Amino acid sequence: MPLRLNPTFRERLDASDRPLIGLWACSGSPLVAEILAGSGVDWLLIDMEHSANTLDSVLAQLQAVAAYPVTPVVRVPYGDDVILKQVLDIGAQNVLVPMVSTADQARELVAGVRYPPRGRRGVGSALSRSARWNRVDGYLADADSHVSLFVQVESAEAVHNAAEMAAVDGIDGIFVGPADLAASLGVLGQQTHPDVIAAVEHTFTAVRAAGKPVGVNAFDPAAADAYITAGAAFIAVAADVSLLARGSESLAARFIPTDPGSERASY
Repeated sequence: MPLRLNPTFRERLDASDRPLIGLWACSGSPLVAEILAGSGVDWLLIDMEHSANTLDSVLAQLQAVAAYPVTPVVRVPYGDDVILKQVLDIGAQNVLVPMVSTADQARELVAGVRYPPRGRRGVGSALSRSARWNRVDGYLADADSHVSLFVQVESAEAVHNAAEMAAVDGIDGIFVGPADLAASLGVLGQQTHPDVIAAVEHTFTAVRAAGKPVGVNAFDPAAADAYITAGAAFIAVAADVSLLARGSESLAARFIPTDPGSERASY
C-alpha cells in the first residue's frame, strides 16, 4: 500500500497565517521529545549541533513524534554531504544547517540534499526510512518536494549576505541564531544587546524582501514577543533542557533562600 509523507516545514509556513512556535529537543530522549510534541507547539527542533544526539537518537525521536501534529526539524552539526544524506535517509524531511555565511555555501548545501542531476545526494531510498523503503510512490522523482532546507545566520558576515543566501533556489528559509551572532559582534552572551537585535531585524528585512520566511530563537519571552512583532515567521521559545533547568531552579528558589545577586546575563 502506498504511503504518504507529512507536509514539510516549508509547506506549513506557506499555509500558516501566524508565526509558528517551536521548542528545541536537546536531551536526546525520545520520551522527552514525545512530551514536547504533544504540548501543542507547531514545530520541534531536534538538535545535533549542541547536544549528544546521534543518528540513532534522532531516528528514535522522529519515530516518537510522528504520531503528533508537530513538524520536526533536524539541525545537523554542520553542512557535510554525508551527514545530510544520513539524516535525510532516516526520515528527516526538514533540515537546518548552522553557521552558513555566504550564498555559495548555501548553494553547496542545496546540492547536498538533492538527487542528481540537480544535486549529489546519494540514492538509497529502497534501503531507508526516507521513502519508507520504497513505499512512497514516486519518491525519487518528487524528492525535492519532500525535503525543506533552512540555513542559519550566525555571524556579521552572514547578516551582510542574508539577502543573497535567501535568494538561493532550494533554500526555504533563514533562521537567525542570536547567541553566536552576539559572539560575532563582540558581545558574547548578550543576545538582547541592541547591536544583536539590530542585526537580527536587519536580517528579517533582507530575507523577507527576498520572499523567504525568517525565524529566530528567543528563550526570553519579551524578546520573543518583540521578534514576532518584527516579522518572525517562526520562532523557538524554549528547549527541553532550558525548561527543566529554569523550572527546577524556580522550585529550588521557592523553598531555599538564594543570593539575590546571582542573576545570569544570558538566557
